[in-house]
Amino acid sequence: MTNTPKYFMYFPGNYRWSAAFVNMLGRAAYGGADISELHKIGRALAGKAAEDDEAWFDACVSVGDEVRGHAERFAASGHAASAAAFYLRACHYYQMGERFRTPKDKTALDAYRTAVDCFHRFAALADVKIEIVEVPFEDKSLPGYFVHAQNRRSARAPCVVFFDGLDVTKEIQYLAGVPDLIKRGISVLVMDGPGTGEAIRFRGLVLRHDYEKAGSACIDFLEKRDDVDSNKIGVVAISLGGYYAPRCAALEPRFAACIAWGAGHHIMWILGAATLEDALKRLEPFKLDGIVQKMRCPFLVVHGEDDEQIPLSDAQALYDACGSNDKTLRVFTSDEGGAQHCQRDYLTLGCATMWNWFEDKLLRA
Repeated sequence: MTNTPKYFMYFPGNYRWSAAFVNMLGRAAYGGADISELHKIGRALAGKAAEDDEAWFDACVSVGDEVRGHAERFAASGHAASAAAFYLRACHYYQMGERFRTPKDKTALDAYRTAVDCFHRFAALADVKIEIVEVPFEDKSLPGYFVHAQNRRSARAPCVVFFDGLDVTKEIQYLAGVPDLIKRGISVLVMDGPGTGEAIRFRGLVLRHDYEKAGSACIDFLEKRDDVDSNKIGVVAISLGGYYAPRCAALEPRFAACIAWGAGHHIMWILGAATLEDALKRLEPFKLDGIVQKMRCPFLVVHGEDDEQIPLSDAQALYDACGSNDKTLRVFTSDEGGAQHCQRDYLTLGCATMWNWFEDKLLRA
């Protein structure tokens, strides 16, 4: 009897494509996908080899073009609500196609620019208040979106800084539950940090181990706003962000709560390395031992028991080492769902669990 995968595999035997497809499926709950559009991508890839990432790129971009065409038609006829929804999904398809295209040639970067433009058009038309912002960072700036809290309880609302992961972007992060978090009266600053999104593609800001510098820059930015409660700023980051967020919270005491959405992780391009050997050398400072022990704010580690990218033992070690007296390790099982990497197989349950925790720590504490 063969072993049956514990979650949906659209491309049997192809973990990368199947995982990416489940990621897109999960984001449908937050406006990121439509099953008919996803099925067009799947049909275009039927029978393609697992290593044919150009086929993946072409299929995603083709559907992105089609969906963007609908958005433009709806916008031209004055139907903003429909246009916004289609622009958002088009952005998602472009970026999910581009993330597997390496090196980042002109074709890839053109698709990425189109994706960001689609998100900006969505932001201008949507019934959610989204500001396109620049966070000063050393001699440059980091791009982000300030998504305003809904149902706020006071003029100054709590805020969560949301950093991305290894190959996630601020636009894809928005689709990882941000529309649900803001309903709780919490604003969200969604960021492309060093090594991700626009920061690496268009500004040359490669990944660095001292991610707390980006975290501090975000707090400096938020403290200047009159709509943010600077005493109630949390931080969360996904996947490789399981390194970013705890480091930020441990070394920047102004953070009031921290979620590691996935534990530590492992790449040449985002590090700005010329060779694999160089990349491995540059990864040496990426360690939380000796750092996370300094954390004092409430801390939540979220992990899946069947995570095939980061072992559960990493999550347990991170939890054990954390110096906070208020810490929780939440492990999702295969029976309940959410057991895969970053809860991709039950994203809404993972987000509800995390955002409930932020609600308790930032609004009710």
